Amino acid sequence: MAVITISRQFGAGGKTMGQMVADKLDYILVDEDIIERVALEANVSPDWVKSIEKEAGGRLLKYISGFGPFRKKAFVEHTLKDEGKSSADGYIDGYIYVELLHKIIGQIAEEGDAVIIGRGGQYILQNHKDVYHVMMVAALEDRVKFMEVNYSISHRKAKQIVKKMRNRRINLYGYFGREDYEAPYLYHLVLNMSKLNIEKGADHICKLAGG
Repeated sequence: MAVITISRQFGAGGKTMGQMVADKLDYILVDEDIIERVALEANVSPDWVKSIEKEAGGRLLKYISGFGPFRKKAFVEHTLKDEGKSSADGYIDGYIYVELLHKIIGQIAEEGDAVIIGRGGQYILQNHKDVYHVMMVAALEDRVKFMEVNYSISHRKAKQIVKKMRNRRINLYGYFGREDYEAPYLYHLVLNMSKLNIEKGADHICKLAGG
C-alpha cells in the first residue's frame, strides 16, 4: 500500500517515468486527474483550475504572502466580496487550490498504491507513512532534447517550454511558501536522468517501494 511522489525538473521525463513505474507495480497514476477533483471540490470549471496552475504570480502573490501558505479566512471573505460572490459560490485561487491539494492528495495517500506526479506531493505527504519521494533531475540540454524527441517539437520551442514550466513551478511552490523543492533532503531518491535511462530509473524507484 505504498505511495510514490515524483517531482522533477521539467523535461526530465516525470510523466513517462511515472507511467512506467505505475505499470510495473500495478499502481494508479495520479496526474492531470487531480485537476478534475479540485474543480469538483471547489465547484468551479477545470479550466479555472488550469488557469491557477498557469498563473504567473505577480503583485497579488507578493501582497498576500504575508498571510503564510494559506490565507486567513477574513482575507478570503474580503476577496469574495470584491468578486461579488458569497462563500457558498464556486471560487478558487492559488491558496484555495493548495488547500484542496492537501485534502485530495491526502485522500489518495490513504487509499495507497499510487504514483503521484508533482503538485507538491513531497511537501503534502512529507511525514506520511509508506510514502516515498523521488526527484528527477537532468542537464538543461538533455531536458530540451527529451522534449524535442518525445513531443516532436523544434529545439527552440522545446527550450521555451522548459523555461516557461520552470517559472510556473516556482510560482506554484510560492503558494506553498517553499523555495527548496529541488533540495535533496526532501527526497528518498534523486535520479540524474542525464546518467540513467527511463527503464533503469523506473527499476530504482520500484526497488525503493519494495516492488
